[in-house]
Amino acid sequence: MNILVIADHDNQELKETTLNAVDASLKIGGNVDLLVAGENCDAVARAAAKISGVGKVLKADNPAYRNQLAENIAPLVVELAGEYSHILAASTTNGKNILPRVAVGLDVAQISDVTSIESSDTFKRNIYAGNAIATVKSTDSIKIISVRASSFDKADLSGDASIESIDHVFDAGLSSFIKEELGATDRIELTSARIVISGGRGMQSSEGFELLHKLADKLGGAVGASRAAVDAGYVPNDMQVGQTGKIVAPDLYVAVGISGAVQHIAGMKESKVIVAINSDKEAPIFQYADYGIVADLFDAVPEFESLV
Repeated sequence: MNILVIADHDNQELKETTLNAVDASLKIGGNVDLLVAGENCDAVARAAAKISGVGKVLKADNPAYRNQLAENIAPLVVELAGEYSHILAASTTNGKNILPRVAVGLDVAQISDVTSIESSDTFKRNIYAGNAIATVKSTDSIKIISVRASSFDKADLSGDASIESIDHVFDAGLSSFIKEELGATDRIELTSARIVISGGRGMQSSEGFELLHKLADKLGGAVGASRAAVDAGYVPNDMQVGQTGKIVAPDLYVAVGISGAVQHIAGMKESKVIVAINSDKEAPIFQYADYGIVADLFDAVPEFESLV
């Protein structure tokens, strides 16, 4: 079997989610190639060549691929697909944008957000906000798979793959890049943090979240939020953890003032250790917590911070 993994990058750096996607591909078995499509992406290709288990890096360097427009990259993947039995990408914004177009181009089904590789044709994925796990078997000749990065380890960086330039250029002319606006912050990115402190409606205000920022700064962690806190306007939506937000799997997850709706649990239940702080001892979050503290969060969090 030959497997193609689509690298996630910004033309300068390889995103860590690519390492998780490679780990998933190695569990399938077979030869693994990695596609780096971008412009002036030599540094990314060199970084990709160091991933253990990757046999060959395919570098498509062209202005058409500069901004990762799915309308241009998907035809490139379809062109290459004939040599592969599986095509994988992480379930990131780019992966979710590209893979459905690839699946349509190949007239096959896509298997989305896979959390476990059972065999070369059988996979597990969460359904019903993580309350059930579906086992999916595909009979398609080419299997299109997006993987949940938090469910897989990061592949090692001790490889030495070859780099092969490919000259396939597809510019569909269906879309164009206008601009991107990135929020400036010196805080740790939520999905890559080893420690996440999340607040819910119980924080009562945006000022209440300052307690969590102080604690996170001391612990070297990131701050997240439940959808209820985001909908209430306490914090921006890029801090949301959950089924419709970001999926995290840190070493430590502290849920403060969060009741534990299934949609939120779906985004953090794979955390290694979960601590819950809530004044309601019947809150559903305690069913998932390794450690629970029944207390007023405005007393418990400052006391927690004083011990750090």
